[in-house]
Amino acid sequence: MIPNILSIAGSDPSGGAGIQADIKAISANGGYAMSVLTALTAQNTRGVRAVSLCDTDLIAAQIAALRDDIRIDAIKIGMLGDAAIIECVAGGIDGLDCPVVLDPVMVAKGGDRLLEEAAVSALRTLLPRADLITPNLPEAADLLGCDEAETLEQMREQAHALLALGPRAVLMKGGHLKGDQSPDMLVTRHDELRFDAPRIATRNTHGTGCTLSSVLATGLGMGLPLPEATRRAKAYLSGALAAADRLSVGSGHGPVHHFHAYHEDDQ
Repeated sequence: MIPNILSIAGSDPSGGAGIQADIKAISANGGYAMSVLTALTAQNTRGVRAVSLCDTDLIAAQIAALRDDIRIDAIKIGMLGDAAIIECVAGGIDGLDCPVVLDPVMVAKGGDRLLEEAAVSALRTLLPRADLITPNLPEAADLLGCDEAETLEQMREQAHALLALGPRAVLMKGGHLKGDQSPDMLVTRHDELRFDAPRIATRNTHGTGCTLSSVLATGLGMGLPLPEATRRAKAYLSGALAAADRLSVGSGHGPVHHFHAYHEDDQ
């Protein structure tokens, strides 16, 4: 079965992150991608120039239209923007019986804030609806109101603190740690698993969080166990990063190569 995966997120016209990256990642991993737009942005590989949040009535209508007609096998939630949109999305997906992966998008790669600071508390109320949240270290610190983790042990402690806020599982992404490895830590109420990968020397890392969470949602929508879905998503992202320099997109933080497996002869 090809799973129908819904991404609820903002638009990135440069194609490296947001809805555009989600659609590429879902498609490259065997899912059928659907989208609900929460925001329009004017951005490129060098930064975000403008953001316009979508009207909540339109967001609700998008979700309702899909629910009325199409089976939804998994949901990935990305950029939400403000408290009103968070509440709208929470209500829109209420009652759906499918995995939900929440990527708590707060700050863009270039440092531009994509979630109003006043909305962070509203985002915490959405955590119990998530089967999995995928924060990087700055996002985890933002959610917890603490300093950013600098060690694996601090990373583990913050993962458990986030788990106490209600999600069924937490994947702490350790890409911001120093060292030649990029460790991720998957924590549930029953288990802890660590996923390591060599750090890849590239500046083309735009959209890595969007990509990873979308692939995770696709795997869960296929019925894969969470550890296996995580392993596959981590391996896919590593491949996309390793091939990122084969693309020539912009002069800043370029995108990963979502379709690297289909263009192996382009090296």
